Amino acid sequence: MNKTMKKLGLLAIVGSILGITPAVAQKQSPPEGGPPKAFTVPSNETYTLPNGMKVTLVPYGIIPKAAISLSVDAGEINEGTSRAGVASLTTDLMKEGTEKLTAQQVAEAAARMGSTLEVRAGNDQTKLGIDVLQEFAPDAVKLLADVAQHPRLPQSEIDRLKNDALRQIALQNSQPQTIALVKFRKILYGDHPYATVVPTEADVKKLTIQDVKDFYTGNFGAQRAHLYVAGKFDAPAVKKAISDSFGAWSKGPARMENVPVLKPQRVLDVTARPGAPQSTLIVGLPVPPATSPDTVSLIVTNSLLGGSFNSRITANIREQKGYTYSPHSELSRRYHDGYWAEIADVTTQYTGPSLKEILGEVTRMQKEPVSETELKGIQNYLSGIFVIQNSNRSALIGQLENVDFQGLGENYLKTYVAKVNGVTPALVQKMTQDYIKPEEMTIVVVGDKAKIAEQLTAFQPSE
Repeated sequence: MNKTMKKLGLLAIVGSILGITPAVAQKQSPPEGGPPKAFTVPSNETYTLPNGMKVTLVPYGIIPKAAISLSVDAGEINEGTSRAGVASLTTDLMKEGTEKLTAQQVAEAAARMGSTLEVRAGNDQTKLGIDVLQEFAPDAVKLLADVAQHPRLPQSEIDRLKNDALRQIALQNSQPQTIALVKFRKILYGDHPYATVVPTEADVKKLTIQDVKDFYTGNFGAQRAHLYVAGKFDAPAVKKAISDSFGAWSKGPARMENVPVLKPQRVLDVTARPGAPQSTLIVGLPVPPATSPDTVSLIVTNSLLGGSFNSRITANIREQKGYTYSPHSELSRRYHDGYWAEIADVTTQYTGPSLKEILGEVTRMQKEPVSETELKGIQNYLSGIFVIQNSNRSALIGQLENVDFQGLGENYLKTYVAKVNGVTPALVQKMTQDYIKPEEMTIVVVGDKAKIAEQLTAFQPSE
């Protein structure tokens, strides 16, 4: 018996054991998943101090650790047109110690509790956070309060931190993804602060310690702050620490609101990057804010279109065509503001074909309802990751922070899974028709202009 006959005989034996024959042996489908589980928000207590600061306590889990996060409504939105970069510089300087503690002493205090203290500024908020062993939760509250209320803001460190920022700016501005995002945001937001992705070198160079102090004084205070504590902790001891260490914080300024009014703009913007082997694409337009009743339906629609690994655009231009490795779409949110965008780095020769396929998939979803099977797969995916993503104390705080910041209401988290699974194929089609319109999209391309110009002719907006 030759080797081939032996292999066939072995396959026949294995096939008979498994109940199949070599001719029909194939990969089996995974077992059917169970019904999606709703996310249960843990019992929590929210109250307000006399000075206006809000507090949320969430006893959660069995791991003997507590996450503590302070959100302050002060970020890049508050910089104004003349002090871009000051929010990040302020948070960098806040890490340099307090009126009573040096930077090293702050770091050592956090280390003794089994953690490090994080301070960072975003578009709309500054967040201070620490994750400590259970018994240190009251001490961690006091340390975080000291950093938030009594930062040293030393003049001696500002030049070093500005130089660090300048190096980061140079690095970011060398990346085609940053170049594309800067162009995209500028077209959408114009002169609004949300247009700024990266401050200019000139912006950072002119910042002074007085700018930092003015930004801190003008934007930090109790009525803009919300403290969250989640995990295992001694609630009475933590409450006392909060009252003792935050109770005297001055009320400070009221929250500032500066919500942009956006209009879709059919624009093709091309930035030359000679010799680039890839073109970076951003294709998108404004969509309703997180407070919209269509938010969950849009989340499902985005995941079907380009926001998950099994999405249509990904399957098309990555799996089938091989134009790109990691395309994705997103619903990008700020305070009561948002846009949808598909982002991809595609091979230069397929720049035009990639845009054609992206817009084509949007049009297809507008014209044809998705199948129940395809929709159910995305719904199971979104339901599962939502529960998993909220399964630790820091992630839970992040969800509660977002709900409070956007004003989504206490039922948002409780009903999210049910709403995801209540979306129908007809509703997905309607969301695409109403909000994701190819004819209103801004298209930004960064690439080798000499090689891609002809490919982009078809995407020029009509006069």
